[in-house]
Amino acid sequence: MEDAAAPRLDELARLSSQRDIRLAVAESLTSGLLASRIGAAEDAATWFAGGVVAYQRSSKEDVLGIPNGIDLCSDLCAQTMAEGVRRLFGVDIAVSTTGVGGPEAQGVHAPGSVYLGWAVRGEAGHEFHRFDGDPTEVLEKTTAAAIALLCRLIDRRDPGPPPPEAAEPG
Repeated sequence: MEDAAAPRLDELARLSSQRDIRLAVAESLTSGLLASRIGAAEDAATWFAGGVVAYQRSSKEDVLGIPNGIDLCSDLCAQTMAEGVRRLFGVDIAVSTTGVGGPEAQGVHAPGSVYLGWAVRGEAGHEFHRFDGDPTEVLEKTTAAAIALLCRLIDRRDPGPPPPEAAEPG
């Protein structure tokens, strides 16, 4: 399968470098695929701080601060994951991925139901997507959508300094 994220990686690298933006990712659904793709981009070591793969509920709660009992395939989960990884890495912009890759539904959530969360200084939000295809296609489309979201977030604003509660990078 062709890498659906490839066309936007050059743009992400260029924008991040030009604007001196540092970013991080939190992944559940994509299990590290997003970080792997971003890490392969040009000069990623200068602008990509890293990521967290939190697949189990306890990991999301303990590492990213997801409230106990919330739906792990939800807007609140995605947004909280992004806010948590932004704080953890002390970066300008963070995105997250959560959802159902398929092939079967999970509870009330159909296969291909995906939430992307995002966080920048003073603002956070989410996007919902419904992707068709087998689980591999859903993960590829999710990764491409997350990279496109990062590009839009960088392009639309100056996210300001990292949050003050973040640990010093090092």
